[in-house]
Amino acid sequence: MKIAVLGAGAGGTAIAFDCAAHGHDVRLFDFPQFPDNIAAVAGQEGIHAEGDIAGFENVAYAGHDIDEALRDSELIYVVGPAYSTEPFGEAVAGKLQPGQTVIVTPSSCGGALAFKKAAGLGISDETVRVAETSTLHYAVRLAEPGRIRVFLKLKAGNLLAALPATETDAVLRLIEDVYPGMEPATSIMQTSLQNANPIIHPAVTLTNAARIEGTGGDFLFYEEGVSDATGRLIEALDRERITIGRKLGIRIVPDPELGMRQGYMLADDYGEAYRTAPGFLGIGAQPRLDHRYLNEDVGYGLVFLSRLGRQVGVETPTIDAMIRVTSVLMARDYAGESVRTPESLGIAQLSAGELGSL
Repeated sequence: MKIAVLGAGAGGTAIAFDCAAHGHDVRLFDFPQFPDNIAAVAGQEGIHAEGDIAGFENVAYAGHDIDEALRDSELIYVVGPAYSTEPFGEAVAGKLQPGQTVIVTPSSCGGALAFKKAAGLGISDETVRVAETSTLHYAVRLAEPGRIRVFLKLKAGNLLAALPATETDAVLRLIEDVYPGMEPATSIMQTSLQNANPIIHPAVTLTNAARIEGTGGDFLFYEEGVSDATGRLIEALDRERITIGRKLGIRIVPDPELGMRQGYMLADDYGEAYRTAPGFLGIGAQPRLDHRYLNEDVGYGLVFLSRLGRQVGVETPTIDAMIRVTSVLMARDYAGESVRTPESLGIAQLSAGELGSL
């Protein structure tokens, strides 16, 4: 199968490597402002990987020409932080062909909706199948341009939903050779809410803010950054996320429980389980506070959850406090920026029941 991967960060590079390892013809694209990894992959005509998946795999193309990346592709992965979804959608607007499948991974709160809107596709448009996953299928970092370190490829517990949901099973069949453990979600609201990044990353970052600024992130994010008190903060945020899901008629699995299924964690608690999680061992902290762990996971994730809670009548005091404290520390009004909300996605008029069945 011909596969285009849009986004040459660690996640996109891992997907490109894994798909190539399964015999697919892979083309890797990123925007010209992100040249280093693309140049390295193009120069060596492939990707080196070490860790849970390892070796060297050739890719057919790595570059900045979106038309070349999309040429004859049957499957298109859109991979990156939430703030990359709309730019990728705009880049392919008018270029997608009937019968193609697009997977936004991870969803990062309404990713399929955001992509469809940016690409000029209606919510109910079925000419191009658009789906999203609840999380990235890997714990992965770029070791250097052209080389990734994969801490974990998920064993299970990554959910996928198409928009509309009637296409979910067909998309799962398309990717089952590479991702046999991918699981169907009831709707894109389940995949969006099940993404735990906004629950984990901001809590660990804010409780270690002085340490990050003082050391430039010279410590292990989970092993050294999650104290029992930090775990209680993660748990409080998780409870609010779970309550929003319940109001929509969706069961959101508590993060430690899902982490055990995925292979990240060994125990079902919010403190020591993160510190000793096999899937998190060796992952370093970010070098600065101005990082996607706040800009994405608060600015997009927690703001989206807060507005969604308000829409369906669920109070979110801990989420709201996190947004406010982060805004003070970063001298930004994340709530006021409102970059990803039910309003921006065109679903603010829907009831809880309608949202749950999207």
